Amino acid sequence: MVYVRSTGRHLYDHGFDVCRLNLRDHGNTHHLNPGLFFATLIEEVHDAIRQLAERIRGGRTYLVGFSSGGNFALRAALGRGGPPLENLEHVVCISPALDPSQATDRIDQHIFIRRYFLKKWRRSLRRKESLYPDRYRFSKVLELRSIRGMTEYLVAANSPYTDAQDYFSRYTLTGDVLRDLKVPTTILAAEDDPIIPVEDFYGLTLNRRTRLSVQQFGGHNGFVQGWPLRSWYDGMLLSIFNE
Repeated sequence: MVYVRSTGRHLYDHGFDVCRLNLRDHGNTHHLNPGLFFATLIEEVHDAIRQLAERIRGGRTYLVGFSSGGNFALRAALGRGGPPLENLEHVVCISPALDPSQATDRIDQHIFIRRYFLKKWRRSLRRKESLYPDRYRFSKVLELRSIRGMTEYLVAANSPYTDAQDYFSRYTLTGDVLRDLKVPTTILAAEDDPIIPVEDFYGLTLNRRTRLSVQQFGGHNGFVQGWPLRSWYDGMLLSIFNE
């Protein structure tokens, strides 16, 4: 994602060591694991973050997540994937997906956004199938024309979950789920986000360690301000990490 690389470069240019974590089957990682990506796989993400934090004992670690990555970051901060993460000073989540079921339906309602995600997912599945032809045959799912439909099919065929709603419920973070966050956390959201309903954020129960910032404009991971069209949250991240 361009915004992930841009933010990573900005932090690196200001003296931070940066590690960009690719989730399973994201980036060129399809060959590393025969299993498919499911957003419920928090344990392997938590373990990767733990290993990175342990390498800089005595230093400070910050975690930034965008969209579905923001959901992973929040679950890691909650300890969903394992024991508390050492040296984790602050978690920042930008346009995090709190209710994946609603987000999926919102994607399907926008023709250009739906086409974008369908194109990326189909390309990913074709890559996986080419690497493991004895394990996967995706011809039927590749014909489906909605993210919801593809999710239903893959969950039924390749996961232990009953259906998509059962799957989505395993990583939904609405209501009071984030109330027990132990790590200082900042959540940035926008009222005009076409994918994440702003009501999800207004309905959260948060503790004093968690700050929610809802902007009128910002779209999904955008928050662009002025030329050369940089995201203003880059400056926000520096302010938080330099406190």
